[in-house]
Amino acid sequence: MRVTVVGAGVVGLTTAVYLRENGVAADVVAREAPEDTTSAVAAAIWYPYRALPVDRVTAWSAATYRELRRLAGVGGSGVRMLEGTEVLAPDAPDPWWGDAVPDLRRTSVGLRFAAPAVDMSVHLPWLVARLGALGGAIERRAVRGFDELHADAVVNCAGLGARELAGDPTLTAVRGQVVRVAAPTVTEWLIDDTHDDLPTYLVPRERDVVLGGTAEEGAEDLTPDPATTEAIVARCAEHVPAVGDAPILAVAVGLRPARPSVRLEVEGRVVHCYGHGGAGVTLAWGCAVEVAALLGAPGGALPSPAVK
Repeated sequence: MRVTVVGAGVVGLTTAVYLRENGVAADVVAREAPEDTTSAVAAAIWYPYRALPVDRVTAWSAATYRELRRLAGVGGSGVRMLEGTEVLAPDAPDPWWGDAVPDLRRTSVGLRFAAPAVDMSVHLPWLVARLGALGGAIERRAVRGFDELHADAVVNCAGLGARELAGDPTLTAVRGQVVRVAAPTVTEWLIDDTHDDLPTYLVPRERDVVLGGTAEEGAEDLTPDPATTEAIVARCAEHVPAVGDAPILAVAVGLRPARPSVRLEVEGRVVHCYGHGGAGVTLAWGCAVEVAALLGAPGGALPSPAVK
């Protein structure tokens, strides 16, 4: 079987790699290079953000957690296991995705657990190299319709591009702006999502710390806003003062592909796999396993979500 995966973000690349690892001749075609995708902007901490439905997302997240934890021991993958805190209101319930995390624990501030942190500036090139080593290739071109792809099957991982490609009006951009700073003393991640419309997070990477962020539904301007940059740094500094005067290395904007629920289903010879919201890296490996199952490939069996 020959399969074409549309999209070179983390979901598309991971799917193609997983299919190749399980004997399926999968290649990628994409309008944007991996380094130009929304995935390249992401802070990329494992966290099920703006992705539903609960049961499927929990299972995909748990499977991805296990694989990323394994990859944390693989040199050059860009994956590390980092301790961190999610700030919660005192009366907040346990998260619905809690069964996906093996060491989740309550503190006076919120939740503590070890999460995979994925440096996309390293991980995306690693996936590209892995795909190439397995015999796969990436072709750069825009796809205007599935009928122009002559593989036996197509996997639609086009992210926000699926809005036009699949004719899906339920797919909405959620604009996210991040700031990358030099703050080597910051070694733990932090998430404060107590205000849904104003997410605050800090994620240490190998060479910088990503500060965020925004969640502007329906906004599609990719130009960074200086006032937003200042506000992000100020909010993050309230939690971790060390980033307040840290040198700013870069500011970037990405458009999360949000949908009422992740679409992972078969339509003719197309397997749709998009609408991951802000959880692409959190769901990528689990979704790849289910894509393989839908294609009848070996290895396509999703494990139980419980990892405790």
